[in-house]
Amino acid sequence: MIGGGPAGLSASIAVSIKGFDVTVIDSARPPIDKACGEGILPAGVDILRRLGVRIPKDDGFALRGIRFLSDGVSVEAPFPSGTGLALRRTRLHECLIERATELGVRLLWSRRATDVSAASSFEWIVGADGQNSRIRSAAGLDDPGRRSYRVGFRRHYRVSPWTDFVEVHWGSRCQIYITPVSPNEMGVAVLSRDSHTRLEDALIEFPVLQRRLAGVRACSMERGAMTASRCLRHVVHGNTALAGDASGSVDAITGDGLSLAFQEAVALADALATGDLRRYETAHRRLMRHPAMLARVLLLLDRFPALRRTVMRLLVWEPAVFGRALAEHGAISAGARG
Repeated sequence: MIGGGPAGLSASIAVSIKGFDVTVIDSARPPIDKACGEGILPAGVDILRRLGVRIPKDDGFALRGIRFLSDGVSVEAPFPSGTGLALRRTRLHECLIERATELGVRLLWSRRATDVSAASSFEWIVGADGQNSRIRSAAGLDDPGRRSYRVGFRRHYRVSPWTDFVEVHWGSRCQIYITPVSPNEMGVAVLSRDSHTRLEDALIEFPVLQRRLAGVRACSMERGAMTASRCLRHVVHGNTALAGDASGSVDAITGDGLSLAFQEAVALADALATGDLRRYETAHRRLMRHPAMLARVLLLLDRFPALRRTVMRLLVWEPAVFGRALAEHGAISAGARG
């Protein structure tokens, strides 16, 4: 398993449960942080439970649903079944490491992927090494097809959450995401097509948020990352498979990243248990279909503010539509992982 982030660790756990001996190699040292929304949808929370990943009750924050706010209009919907979970990315990483270690997964940190990418002693190789995957390139799975890139920056603030919903605040040139990650801490992230946009600059466009955070102490450094929508034609070649962002990704606007990676982990383990990676290829394509479609729709709303205002007004008049859309999204995710 090349890559020891959440995608690689969850896959190593799922595969180990199937009886495989697993080695994880990563050039970094844990816990590995990354700028992300840090929210896990209910389908992903369910998979973590199935994999035996224990997250203490005192860690994280239960999420009840999603709320969109734009031009003075607000619409929301609870998750149709179960609750989501948000917690610091570093704490999630520690919990995944604990479970992998418990299962006997061999963890090699500060090691380069080139150390093992061509090693004949491994029956299977999984590239979970991110958007710029070396394993994907080495396996000839790079795809020059359509891609969409944006940038994101995230910081945490020491403040009691004012909501148990993930809030997505839409502006003219960006979105700001509010995610409660503990009873006394909020994650605040900005997503934009403009690589020069930073969180402090973006908050000027959102006076309500700016007032809420005025005088509040930041308790983490601002961290940036690229978010991308990218679908690959193939994620399997020979004895090599791709997982997580290495296998394609959807824009962070969907909130699907972590949950999608956990679903891929289970699908990969099921395929390896049969010795047929083509099953993973088929399952992966099914898992990506709905999040990719959702990302295209939401990015249209980002690109065309007039369209977004129209859609938001319609949702205010028919709030059940938003709930049905969220229910359909959850149902498809849950069905796809099975």
